[in-house]
Amino acid sequence: MTDYYETKSQPITRVMVWHAYKEVKSHAGSGGIDGMSWEYLQENASTELYLLWNRLSSGSYFPKAVKQVAIPKKGGGERLLGIPTLLDRIAQQVVRNHLERILEPKFHNSSFGYRPNRGCHQAVEQANANSFNHDFAIDLDIRGFFDNIDHELLLKAVKHYCSDKWVLMYVERWLKAGVVQKDGNFSPLLTGTPQGGVISPLLANLFLHIVFDKWMDKHHPEKPFERYADDIVVHCKTESQAKFMLRQIKERMEICKLQLHETKSKIVNLRGFSNTKYPKGFDFLGFTIRPRAYKTQETRKVKSIPCICVSQKAKTSIMEKFKEMNLHKRRKPLEQIAKEINPVIRGIINYYHHFWKDDMRIVWNQLNARLLKWVKWEKDLYKMASVKYLKTKYKEKPNLFEHWLLVYP
Repeated sequence: MTDYYETKSQPITRVMVWHAYKEVKSHAGSGGIDGMSWEYLQENASTELYLLWNRLSSGSYFPKAVKQVAIPKKGGGERLLGIPTLLDRIAQQVVRNHLERILEPKFHNSSFGYRPNRGCHQAVEQANANSFNHDFAIDLDIRGFFDNIDHELLLKAVKHYCSDKWVLMYVERWLKAGVVQKDGNFSPLLTGTPQGGVISPLLANLFLHIVFDKWMDKHHPEKPFERYADDIVVHCKTESQAKFMLRQIKERMEICKLQLHETKSKIVNLRGFSNTKYPKGFDFLGFTIRPRAYKTQETRKVKSIPCICVSQKAKTSIMEKFKEMNLHKRRKPLEQIAKEINPVIRGIINYYHHFWKDDMRIVWNQLNARLLKWVKWEKDLYKMASVKYLKTKYKEKPNLFEHWLLVYP
């Protein structure tokens, strides 16, 4: 009889590896430098997972280097990801599951990124709520955060919270595994934890928990903040407080071998008095928090309150995504196009319509314009006839496209 709870020199059971495999498999993702595919791993799961457990539990597991992959950033440029092999992902998930149970209860209530039962919308809601009684905010941006985490300080943080030597041993091996660059050359990793790894978000959270969250609690407990991974907003009541806090945070980051981005880290004046002109709103996780004027019913005086709307960068990014789809060039029935793009539309609606629906009208109008262009090309019709065709389709099937329930063609 097979004992799935059997362990060797390291307290890692076979059932831990099996559970980690199922979790990683549910997220899919591409393979690493060894070229192993999910199809192969699924067919040979019992053999490969047994060998992985054998190495993990005996201490003889050494990870392969991660594969460097570049993805475009919304603001331009590239973000370099480090993709581990499938087996290394499973091994990381084993350690993450163990380490997360220890760290999760200790993390700060204002930390929202990559944590169970917490998400972007909660962080944005809290940022907006704190803006009601704090006229100034500091929008922080850490320069190359994931690439510049100091290994020695990170391992010290892991050791402080987790006494299991096997966890520290494997975390150290992952940090030192190195990276195979896009040109095929190997490069050692002297700092940072590669984005793309299963355990990287947890390690990054732990690092900023000590560098920022605990430091704020100890030295500036009266200043509320929100942190989603390395996206941070700090709230202040006056301009002088904001200036002082920005200097203090900059010094703290430099002590911990990190740097704030000089131009992207800025003070925001939501509705307070200041001698200097500052931006009137800040972007946070795809949304913009800025003051909006309204009239009180009793006195009819004009006041301003902070509100949440979709950021212009997010709208531009979504419209660019629709443009890249080249819908008008697809020689398929409209029903087939709807089937293909509805999951994308549904995901956008679920995220960006959480606070205010009307804010996205311009995006859906542009998508309708692209569908109209498809009608012109496919049906060889002039503009008015194309509009009529699309409206007829809407009357026949108002649910054909997800966004038609919000903005009809």
